[in-house]
Amino acid sequence: MNSDVNGAAQAAPGKPADGHWEREVLEKLVFATLQEQRAHRRWGIFFKLFSLLIVLFGLWAYFDFSIGGSDMETLGRHTALIDIDGAIEAEGGGSAAVVIPALNKAFSDAGSVAVVLHINSPGGSPVQAGMIVDEIVRLRKGYPAKPLYVVVDEMCASGGYYIAAGADKIYVNKASVVGSIGVLMDGFGFAGVMEKVGVERRLLTAGDNKGFMDPFTPLSEKHKAYAQSMLNEIHQQFIQVVRTGRGKRLKETPEMFSGLFWSGAKAVEMGLADGFGTVDTVARDIIKAEDIVDYTQHEGLPERVLKKFGAAMGAGAFKSALGSAKPVFR
Repeated sequence: MNSDVNGAAQAAPGKPADGHWEREVLEKLVFATLQEQRAHRRWGIFFKLFSLLIVLFGLWAYFDFSIGGSDMETLGRHTALIDIDGAIEAEGGGSAAVVIPALNKAFSDAGSVAVVLHINSPGGSPVQAGMIVDEIVRLRKGYPAKPLYVVVDEMCASGGYYIAAGADKIYVNKASVVGSIGVLMDGFGFAGVMEKVGVERRLLTAGDNKGFMDPFTPLSEKHKAYAQSMLNEIHQQFIQVVRTGRGKRLKETPEMFSGLFWSGAKAVEMGLADGFGTVDTVARDIIKAEDIVDYTQHEGLPERVLKKFGAAMGAGAFKSALGSAKPVFR
């Protein structure tokens, strides 16, 4: 009896006798592990629900926009407005993917008596501008009684004017910037710098011209001539679009297609524009339909989020193939 009491007395305070403390430590470790697993599962469920909400929100926004667009067909007599603001690029408000659906809705709506393109653009992609012009030509043939007017804001240059040339009439402000009928391809060359600092460019290609316009390789006369011929070809396409669209209104000069740009007042004198006006004055005085309905497609947050990574990857692949050099209406 005394020996048991003495043994208990000798046990350290707070520590279970007979090795029971190891069991407590193991129990605490197991309990902590279970808690961590539960927390991990909770976070996993949270992120899955969050991802599902994003997808559902994107679908809701898409269908809500589609339904809203169909409601516009019930509107009465009005002027249809489409904004093109910024560069003509594959992404953004100036892309064919955004402008063309808006054009189709505006022309097909029974209540719209005319369509106004409100342009404020310095130019951009010949491909995107060409796709928009082709659709304008098709729609004007399909709806011959529904005119298309362009109203220029600050600027309608290069690719912006390429699109404007397809309209029935172009209205500007006296101080607007109009023209720049030309094409460019720009980039940088670092071959001399690399030679000076002793850096060697190791470029392996399958195909004699695969390294065309590589910024770290000297530009050969052959490649320079080829690039120039391609620019000349696209330039002629631009000129033909302007001549076809403007017809006898053009007062051609040697500088008209040189890439220069002019004020709105000068553009009217040269036949590049037809007169002065704003969206409101054109709707009121020319179209005689003061009620203006905006058909511009504006991308919401879900669309931008869903496109972000795909667009970045596509742009990266294109830049890897051609560097910064590509034909541009600017």
